[in-house]
Amino acid sequence: MYETKDITCVVTGGAQGIGLAIVENLLLNGAKHVIILDYNEEEGNKVVKELQNKYSGDCVFIRCDITRDLDSVYSELIKKYKHIDVFVNNAGISDTDNPRRTMNVNAVSLIEWTFKVYEDMRIDKGGKGGTIINIASILGYENTPILPTYQASKHAVIGFTKSLGHEVNYNQTGVRVVAICPGMTTTNLERNSNEKRSDTLTRMLLEKLITQEPDNVGKGTLDVYKNAESGTFWLVEQSQPPLKVNLEVKFGSSDCK
Repeated sequence: MYETKDITCVVTGGAQGIGLAIVENLLLNGAKHVIILDYNEEEGNKVVKELQNKYSGDCVFIRCDITRDLDSVYSELIKKYKHIDVFVNNAGISDTDNPRRTMNVNAVSLIEWTFKVYEDMRIDKGGKGGTIINIASILGYENTPILPTYQASKHAVIGFTKSLGHEVNYNQTGVRVVAICPGMTTTNLERNSNEKRSDTLTRMLLEKLITQEPDNVGKGTLDVYKNAESGTFWLVEQSQPPLKVNLEVKFGSSDCK
């Protein structure tokens, strides 16, 4: 089991919703430093003040556009904290009118940040090891007729996680890479994107889904952090404990022609 006491953690998109729930659960479980990266400066400064009054761990906010600020913000993090134990790629959007932006935020930037953190964590290159947690979605592996670009971005996250987190890579580097697949969750992203969706099919399908509160995903993320093997991905939905998703097809064993 992996411990949370006295670790240093970074959470992108951590000023609200699922990201904030993850931040709170990290602090609740004894994390020493939790750094929130988010573009919303007003909300970020507000929640940090609240969290500093509520928990003993250190909580810091850094304004960050994950699509632009990788080098400068990451340099600031390493200069101050030297080593990151847990990095959570949580920032995400659902912009049906801008497929490129959706892919850039949800997949491309996630991959770029992961590689940056991964290289410094690698024990075979002088690092101390660590864990990278990618927040995907239930839509990253289920097939539905809605939100194709969003689904594509989350499929990318799962594929990336499974490949980089493969046991061969983990055994060499000591860096664990896992993914969380939340079911429908009550967040600003979910509410805002729902308001933009005018097609009847999408609305009907989404309204039938049972939602959960972000805190359930926050708790589930901590459970996965403590117990999961590298390269795995986990469903967290309907306020239930995390469930490992198994869609394995062994390399070279496919019967597809």
